[in-house]
Amino acid sequence: MNWIPFAEARQARYDEPHGELDERGLVRRGNTAYAAGLALSMAGDPSAPEWFRRAAVCWRESWSGGESWGRPIGALKALLLARDEAAADEVAHWTLELGTATAESPIGRYAGCLALLVLGRWAEARHVAVSLRERDDFPHDVADALAAITAHDVIAAIEAIESVAASFEDREAYLEDMAVADTALVLQLLATRRGIAVELPPSAVLPA
Repeated sequence: MNWIPFAEARQARYDEPHGELDERGLVRRGNTAYAAGLALSMAGDPSAPEWFRRAAVCWRESWSGGESWGRPIGALKALLLARDEAAADEVAHWTLELGTATAESPIGRYAGCLALLVLGRWAEARHVAVSLRERDDFPHDVADALAAITAHDVIAAIEAIESVAASFEDREAYLEDMAVADTALVLQLLATRRGIAVELPPSAVLPA
């Protein structure tokens, strides 16, 4: 795929005048910035982190309470992919302040688990990850990957993350048509923080 034209189209959409952005407008803007960041990353463009940061800002600003857990998740993923540790840590603390780690919703707990992993709070993250493995309404391979990372189970982490990457190939729809296994990439980064090296298929790997 020719990533640069794809990124330029999303950048142009991001820059379109929107008037006073409401909650949904901010979410859409975050989506386009994130897609631009992924495309630029796949092309090896050094401006990718800035677009990931823009996405994180939009998604965080769109938060208005309730259970819109995808927004802190998106912000955390974006900042991890931007390799912005300071910003990721700050958003992780904010995410936990929302009560995500003990949320009834599995998506809320997923946000909490990601936040705990970002902060290196492995034991707490494992407790949340194990609770996700017991749910039938959450992807089992993602829960397995989270639990394996927290436990430093190298083989299980590699197998689970590879399964997450493979599952993207079977999808028919992607955020902003961006067919990149971003969840697998984020899990790979978190595994690296735990000292676990995971090799993903070439189609899922971001250039160094």
